[in-house]
Formats: sequence, C-alpha cells, structure tokens
Amino acid sequence: MASTSSSPSMAIPGQFLGPVSKFQPGPGTHIHESNLYSSLLGVVNITQPAKAPGPAKRLNKIINTQTTPAELPTISVLRSAGSSDKREVLPEVGNIVLCRVIRIMPRQAVVAILICGDTVLEAEWQGLIRVQDVRATEKDRVKIYDSFRPGDIVRAEVISLGDQASYYLSTARNELGVIMATSEAGNTMYPVNWKEYKDPETGLSEPRKVAKPY
Repeated sequence: MASTSSSPSMAIPGQFLGPVSKFQPGPGTHIHESNLYSSLLGVVNITQPAKAPGPAKRLNKIINTQTTPAELPTISVLRSAGSSDKREVLPEVGNIVLCRVIRIMPRQAVVAILICGDTVLEAEWQGLIRVQDVRATEKDRVKIYDSFRPGDIVRAEVISLGDQASYYLSTARNELGVIMATSEAGNTMYPVNWKEYKDPETGLSEPRKVAKPY
C-alpha cells in the first residue's frame, strides 16, 4: 500500500517517518527515542495489518481498548526501482569514511562524507562529529576548534544514522582523525604528534586531532 499524505513518499537516511505508537518498524527503518527513522535512501511504503479470517465476533466484554503492535501498519523504506543495476553506496554504522570539514561550531564539526570504505560516493552526505566523539579520553578537555579546521580531510567511523539528515561520526580511536591538513598560511602540513600538525614552510604548529597512520 502506498504512503499516505501524513508520511513522506521518499526518504533519506535519518529522516523522520513517524512515532512507534502509529507504525511498526519494517525493513529500511530504525527506532530512535520512540520514533521511526529511515535507514536508506528510497521509497516509503506502508502496509496495513492483515485481518484475521472468519466472521467477526461480537464481544460482550472489553478486555483491552489499546492498539496492539500487530494491529499497527508497518512502515518500510525500499530502495528506488531501477537502482538494482547500480545501487548507490550509502554509509552504514561501523563504516570507515573519509570526509572534508565544512565548518566548525562550538560543540561539533560539520563535514561532507566523500568516501565510504573504498568507494567514492555519488553524492556528498552530511556528517557531524560532536565534541564528545572526538577522543576516547579527556573528553571534558576537547575543543572542536583545536581538533579540526575547515578544509581538513578526516578519517572517521559512522556511529549512528542520526536523527535528521546527518550521520554521526566518531574519531575516538588512534587511527581516526585528521589525515590531511592545510596551515593558515596555505601550506600542506605534516603530523608531529597525536595532537599537532606542523607547517614545513613557516615552522609553526597547529592543533588537530591527528590520525595515526595504519
């Protein structure tokens, strides 16, 4: 059964679909804080529950007036038709991605995801690296501006599909973090320790969350 007007006809990863009080989760969806969100890019499909066979019986006693999960319609997200020959690769939880820092905010860095695993993505998906997901230790001392700068190339792990249109990413492992950085003077820098890059031309160092090479 096609989607109704109260639900979107198309969905992107992380898009809100409806509360669990109105729908059962189907393929291509996930639950976050009692709400259903899309896990895929595709068409939203709502299937009504099958009615039990046989004549309806008249009840003399009301046992439970609340809707049970079996009586709720199931909402699913199906990949668009025509994508079977060349299916678009989308980041999933646990994937290692390469992304470019777009802008810095006090509590998070906004990035564009460019590569998932070994695959260059057809479209850039937005991701967020929150201050609590930058490092595994000393989290209360982390400052976003001292970890990333716009233009940095970052290796990160997808830890959540998010709650809107952004993936949540983490660099809280030694091998994750900035792998390529340009100095304020415009020169390509090289890492000198776990929290600094250095400009070979000016000799000045700049703070970063440095990724340890594989």
